[in-house]
Amino acid sequence: MGGRSSGLIGVWVEEQRRQQRQREARLRLESERARVDVREQRARERDAARMQRGRQAEYRRRREADARRLTDDLDARVEVLSGLLAAGCRGPAFRTASLLREEPAVDRRVHDARAAAQAVQVRAHNARVADMAAALRDGDPATVVDYFSAALYASGVWPDGFPRQVAAAFDPVVRQLVLNWELPAYRVIPAARIVRYFVGSDQQKEILRPAGQRRALYRSVLAQCVLLALRDLFAADEFGVLSSVALNGFVDDFDPATGLRAEVFLASAMVEAETFARLRLESVGPVDCLVDGLHGQLSARPDQRVAVRPERLPGRVGSGVVERGNGEEPDLLEMDPVEFEGLVAELFRARGLQAVTTRRSHDGGVDVDAVDPDPISGGKIVVQVKRYRSTVPPSAVRDLYGTVQGAGANKGVLVTTSGFGPGSYAFANGKPLTLVAGSDLVELLHRCGMRGRLGGAGGVGDAGGTGGAGGTSRTDDSSGAGDENREDDERRENGESHANGESHANGESRANGESRANGESHANGESRANGESREYNVVGMSWAGDVSLDVCALVCRGSRVLSDSHFVFFNNPRTPDGSVRMLGGFAGDRAAIGVAFDALPVEADRLVLATAVDPEAVPAADLGGFSGAGIRLRDAEGTELDQVPVSDGRPGETALVLGSFRRRSSGDWNFVVGGKGYEGGLEELVREFGIDVD
Repeated sequence: MGGRSSGLIGVWVEEQRRQQRQREARLRLESERARVDVREQRARERDAARMQRGRQAEYRRRREADARRLTDDLDARVEVLSGLLAAGCRGPAFRTASLLREEPAVDRRVHDARAAAQAVQVRAHNARVADMAAALRDGDPATVVDYFSAALYASGVWPDGFPRQVAAAFDPVVRQLVLNWELPAYRVIPAARIVRYFVGSDQQKEILRPAGQRRALYRSVLAQCVLLALRDLFAADEFGVLSSVALNGFVDDFDPATGLRAEVFLASAMVEAETFARLRLESVGPVDCLVDGLHGQLSARPDQRVAVRPERLPGRVGSGVVERGNGEEPDLLEMDPVEFEGLVAELFRARGLQAVTTRRSHDGGVDVDAVDPDPISGGKIVVQVKRYRSTVPPSAVRDLYGTVQGAGANKGVLVTTSGFGPGSYAFANGKPLTLVAGSDLVELLHRCGMRGRLGGAGGVGDAGGTGGAGGTSRTDDSSGAGDENREDDERRENGESHANGESHANGESRANGESRANGESHANGESRANGESREYNVVGMSWAGDVSLDVCALVCRGSRVLSDSHFVFFNNPRTPDGSVRMLGGFAGDRAAIGVAFDALPVEADRLVLATAVDPEAVPAADLGGFSGAGIRLRDAEGTELDQVPVSDGRPGETALVLGSFRRRSSGDWNFVVGGKGYEGGLEELVREFGIDVD
C-alpha cells in the first residue's frame, strides 16, 4: 500500500516538475522576446531620433541660409545706393542723335512697300529731331526744358522705386535751367542691417541698422542724386546751351511743420557749367562735394525732413514752367484713345527708349513704334495699346505675335487698361511678347514720375489687371493640364508609377503624410482632438540644380479646371474664394502654395500641381536638369507633416505635372504622384485642362 502510494506520488511529483520546467521555459522565451522587443524598440527610437535630428539640422540649415540670403540682399541694396554716383558717371551722355531712328533696308530686287512706308515714317521722325536740335541751339525755352527733362529720364542708373518727377523752366537771359527734382524718401534706406535665425524661437529677426549709420547713408544718397542729375544735364548739353543749373531736390512727404503733404526741399545747388566740368565725380565724397565743393545745401537731418531754402525756384523764372509727372491723376479708362497712345509712348521714352505713335491708318496693327538703343539686348519693339474694360482675349495676343513676325521686330508689347487671362499668358510663354496689365501700367507710370489711375476718385483701380510687380507681366505662367495619368511612360527613377499615378513603392501618400502608426490625419492639418479648423496648409516645392521653374496649381473637377480664375500662378495669385494662394518661398522651399483643403469648392475633386521652365531666365532650357524634387507638406505653423518625392524631368520637356491632391469619398485628400511631361510647354498643358488659348 505504501509502495503503491509512493509510486503515485512520485509520478505526480515528476509531472509537477515537468510542468514547472515548461513554465520556466515559456517564461524564459517570453523574457527573451521581451528583451528582443525592447532592443528593437530602442533601435527604432534611435533611428527615429537620428532622422529627427537630421531633419532638424536640415531645417536649421535652410532657415540659416534664408537669413544669409536676406542679409546678402540688404548688402546688395546698400552697395547699389552707395555706388549710385559712380555707376551713373559710367553711363553714356544723352544726345539728340540718340533720338534718331535707322531706316529699314529695302530689297532693291523686290520692292518692299512696308519697308518703304516705314522709311518714310523714319525720315519724318528724324526731321522732327533735326528741328528740335535747331530750336535747342537757339535756346527756345520750351525745347530746352523738354530736351533736358528727357536727359534726366533717359538715365538707366536710377534703382527701381526711385521717383522721377520734375518741374523746370529755362531763363534764356542768363542761360540757366531751374528745376525741382524729386528725391527718394528715407524709407529707401533699409532699416535692417542683417537678418539672423534664432534656433530657440525658430524665428528670423532683423537686426536694425544704427540710426546714425542709416541717416549718413541717406544723406549720401541724396547728395549722389543731386550730383548725378547735374552730371546728366551738363553731359547732355552738346550745344553749350546751359551756362548754369539751379537744382532743388525735394521729397513728396508730410511737412513736419504743418502736418500737410508738401514738397519738402532737402537739397539745393546752383552750379556753373565751368565749375562742374572741373570735378572728378568718380573720386569725390558726395556730401563733401555738394556742400563744400559746390557750396550747395543739404539737410542735416533729412530723416526728419528738416528743410533747406532753395535759392531759385522754377516758378520765379519768366518763362513758363513745364512739369513732368505732376498734376491731377488722369483716368486712363476715360482718356481719349489717341492721348492714351501718346501717354504710352511717353512712358517708353521715360524708360530710356525711343518711341513715337504711328498713324491712325495703315499702321499694320502697331500703335507705338519703339526702339531699345541697347546694342546687345535692344532692337525694334512694336507696341499695341488696348484701352479695354474687360479682359483682353487671347486672339489679341496672337495678332500681336503675327505683327511682330511680320515687322521683323525683336519684341512685342501689349499694353491694356484691363487684364489678361491664363490663355493669353500661356500663348505668350516663351515668345518675345510682354503683357502689361492695367495695374502694372499705373505702377510703371508712377515709377517714372508720370500720372494715371484706373477709375475711382483718385486711387489706382483694379480693372482686372493681374500682372506681377515691376510693371512687366511675365509671360511664362506655369500650369498643368490634362489627366496626369500615363500608363507606360511614367516609370521614373523613384519607382514605377502605375496608371492611376499612385506610387506603389512608397504606398499611398496621404495629404499630410502622418505616420500610419499614429492613425490617419486630415489634409487641412486640423486636430480632431482640438476641434475642426480651417488653417492653411503649406505645400512646398524643392528641387536640385540651377533650373529656373515656376510652380502653379489648378483647382479641377476631373481633368478640367473649374474656371480660368481657379488657375493659380504668379499672375493670378489666389482663387476667388482664397482657398488656394501663392506664397513664394517658404522655410527653405523654392516655391510654395497655401491651401485650405476644407475650403475648396464642393464641386472640386482634385488640386493639380504642375511646374514649367522659366523661359525668361534661360530661353532654351528644358526639364532635363529637374531632379531630386519633392513636395513638402506643412501645417500653418510651418511644422513639417510629410515629404513626397516626385518624378524627374526629361530632356525636351518644358512642363510637367507633379501630381494631384484628390478628394476621396470620405472627404479626405490624398496625394497621387504624377509624371506627365509636355514638350509643347504651357500652351499644350493648359489646353488639356480646358483653358482657352485661341
